Amino acid sequence: MTNLLEQLATMTVVVADTGDIEAIRQFTPRDATTNPSLILAAAQIPTYQELIDRTLSESRTVLGESAPVEEVVAEALDEISVTFGKEILRIVPGRVSTEVDARLSYDTEATIEKARKLIGLYAQAGVPRERVLIKVASTWEGIRAAELLEREGIHCNLTLLFGFAQAVACAEAGVTLISPFVGRILDWYKANTGRESFPGPEDPGVLSVSKIYNYFKTYGYHTEVMGASFRNIDEIIELAGCDLLTISPALMEQLRNQEGVLLRKLDPHKPGETQEKFHVDKPLFDAMMAEDRMASEKLDEGIRGFSKAIEALEVQLAHRLAAIEGKAAFTHAVHEIFLLNDLDGDGCITREEWLGSDAVFDALDTDQDGRLAPDDVRGGLGAALSVRR
Repeated sequence: MTNLLEQLATMTVVVADTGDIEAIRQFTPRDATTNPSLILAAAQIPTYQELIDRTLSESRTVLGESAPVEEVVAEALDEISVTFGKEILRIVPGRVSTEVDARLSYDTEATIEKARKLIGLYAQAGVPRERVLIKVASTWEGIRAAELLEREGIHCNLTLLFGFAQAVACAEAGVTLISPFVGRILDWYKANTGRESFPGPEDPGVLSVSKIYNYFKTYGYHTEVMGASFRNIDEIIELAGCDLLTISPALMEQLRNQEGVLLRKLDPHKPGETQEKFHVDKPLFDAMMAEDRMASEKLDEGIRGFSKAIEALEVQLAHRLAAIEGKAAFTHAVHEIFLLNDLDGDGCITREEWLGSDAVFDALDTDQDGRLAPDDVRGGLGAALSVRR
């Protein structure tokens, strides 16, 4: 009997949710997705230091010796994102998702400009735009940016999607793909209902993605649905058949090690019941988001988390550039990570407080107790995103 991961791959496109190139090579997914949080963790792995050092040095050369460190780092950040994406595309046969700076999430024009720049960098590296998805936050402004980019042939992956209004607006805008966040929806309901667990079929994140999927398939929208941010393999099992699922290496390992019959739960030819079709304009979008406290809170939290991940990566790159140029030794600021994530100030970071990527949290949480102490972060950064075997 084949394992669950192999069976899943026959009905769903499996996407690697990691910036760790070696982990992608091990699990051979069709697509891969990354973001600054994942690059931040992958950058701690010595194997990737050469890629980062080379990019920093090239950015310095392009901008000149007199350019401020901040400008060099800003230029290098885009280059590094594309460099990782290019390396990933040497392994996966499909597409890689590369993220627009989350700090631009409410600026349509700036999002469009950054997306064009990233696609241009890929083009310079000989990568056709068909193999790249530009990740944009699912704000109203982000969706409008994606609508225009899609018309230009720049395909988009709308991320940080938690509410039905976001999903329908994306489909009407003709975006290529959406990434509803299953696990983060579950986190919110656990924190706000007092329930410690939800069986797979009752998982709020699973129900949300299933609702979106059935609506899209019933009304013939071409936007692909990619479930993301999983907390356990039960959520993945309940979404078998979804267009795509982006899964961390740790959960892919669990699926690969488990045998049994995997039943298809979502079928494009037999979608489940859904509601009447409707149109989302900005007033309705705003009203539906205001009524959906979970979606509003998680979108805001996600943008803040992704933005802080970029800021942390910028700090790291500045330290690294200084080390390359002989001005200072490189160290990673564990203290800064706690300032960003230890929301209640109790000296540890829970998964619910963590504002970065789930894959990074999993990599740092080596004892798997769901909490990060300073020693966990300090010790784990050296091997961040290595696959637990």
